[in-house]
Amino acid sequence: MLDKTYPYYLANEPRTSSEMMEVYDKFSGEVATRVAVPDAQATEEAIRAAVQAAGPMKRFKPWARQAVLQHCVKRFQERYDELAMALCIEAGKPIKDAAGEVTRLIETFRIAADEAVRVNGETLNLELAGRLDGYHGFTRRVPLGPVSFITPFNFPLNLVAHKVAPAIAAGCPFVLKPSEKTPIGALIIGQVLAETDLPKGAFSVLTLDGKHSAPLVEDDRLKLLSFTGGQIGWDLKARAGHKKVTLELGGNAACIVDADQHANLDRVIERLIFGAFYQSGQSCISVQRIYAHASLYEELKQRLVAAVKQLKAGDPKDKNVFLGPMIDEAAATRLEGWINEAQQAGGKILCGGKRKGNMLEATVMENVPKDAKVNRMEVFGPFVLLVPFEHIDEAFAMVNDSDYGLQAGIFTNNLSHGMRAWDELEQGGVIVNDVPSFRVDNMPYGGVKLSGVGREGVRYAMEDMSEIRLMVMRET
Repeated sequence: MLDKTYPYYLANEPRTSSEMMEVYDKFSGEVATRVAVPDAQATEEAIRAAVQAAGPMKRFKPWARQAVLQHCVKRFQERYDELAMALCIEAGKPIKDAAGEVTRLIETFRIAADEAVRVNGETLNLELAGRLDGYHGFTRRVPLGPVSFITPFNFPLNLVAHKVAPAIAAGCPFVLKPSEKTPIGALIIGQVLAETDLPKGAFSVLTLDGKHSAPLVEDDRLKLLSFTGGQIGWDLKARAGHKKVTLELGGNAACIVDADQHANLDRVIERLIFGAFYQSGQSCISVQRIYAHASLYEELKQRLVAAVKQLKAGDPKDKNVFLGPMIDEAAATRLEGWINEAQQAGGKILCGGKRKGNMLEATVMENVPKDAKVNRMEVFGPFVLLVPFEHIDEAFAMVNDSDYGLQAGIFTNNLSHGMRAWDELEQGGVIVNDVPSFRVDNMPYGGVKLSGVGREGVRYAMEDMSEIRLMVMRET
């Protein structure tokens, strides 16, 4: 179970406050715990401490950074069950899925530990003409300096890990603002980091609300803002001044089922259900649009709907539950309204569509108009729509008919179709023979269009958190 209260972390140390914020059990609606809330002065102190820590963090040797990350791996393993239950309570994530996220937290820190000692440069041949004889070039990567992170509610451990672990590996002090809806995972990570030998001021975890986070966006002493969340990210980018900005802003992921998948439908349907309804669809790469070849559309539809109706919904602490609550009733009410709007415009509900509190049934629709919100926007809930196609080019065009471009998937035995999908789909990533919801923590992850700018994945995040420094040497 959760502690009664949690401190925030300022310059590596726990701090209490007279102001406390309640964190709710997302299934029962009861107060699960309370966390200390920092004031505006604490935010200034955290930024100042990060600036002062830039030099010590730069001098903190790669092997020492690796040791910090390895300590985190060990402690997360020891606190595995505690982390999983905290995630189940504060995010409403089914306990099996919560355990899976703890595993990914551990893997992300392990990858970062390996990468911490691989921050290499290169030798450049500058002797391109006779006048350049005796000149040699060398590059190295150096830490960018103090950075800020803002993370969302849906992956309170792993999306924090994808910012914190690369920052430590790259040698950057940071100030983190986790989602006020799900701060506990980040605070437990702060507890573990406080056990290490990180230089004073290397990290702060501030449980701020959105309106008090402006300094993390606007203060020019911070050299990078990494934000994961909704379309407000574009506004943050406009306010960020001269600092670098990376944004991961979600999508409305599509998956194509090609004509040759009749024999593979069991596995295809299993993966589509996972991709669409894992964590109640509250994932940036949740399967939202399925384009199935007309020759297998009816069979896939019937079998998919039958399987979705069998999903067990309820208390996420129950190991047999697949579908837990959405993050709050406002989110469930929003999606319920979008579904009703699509139905009134001619869409057909094949199953689901009903809501009780923040529990929304797993919903499948067809005949959804192109301009419906559930087709154009990011639903971020337990919903998927079905559309048939006749030719693969038609499917590619429908996938690209979107303002988003994070990841897409295609099930096909046709190598040419898989390669063309990679070539033609306007996405940050294309997953062949699996759902777009697939992610491994060392791969580059990010999107195009409204889905954001930049890439995460440990090594790729480290590149954003460092810069190339050149040295030219002339023989004497």
